[in-house]
Amino acid sequence: MKFRIIVEQDEDGVFVAECPTLPGCISQGKTRAEALENIKDAISGYMESLKQHNEPIPPSIAEEILEVAV
Repeated sequence: MKFRIIVEQDEDGVFVAECPTLPGCISQGKTRAEALENIKDAISGYMESLKQHNEPIPPSIAEEILEVAV
């Protein structure tokens, strides 16, 4: 499945990764790469919890990034 991830650097320099499709699914890391690896683990755990509790799995998303000249 594909999920949209938002990665931002906070005021302390820590990278925070969030998956908006999965409420509360947030992780962090000292580097962007570490934050991405950590959010993958968080998503896996979230999905496993949904399955264990017979909760519906949100649909994956298709997304495109467009470059616009201004």
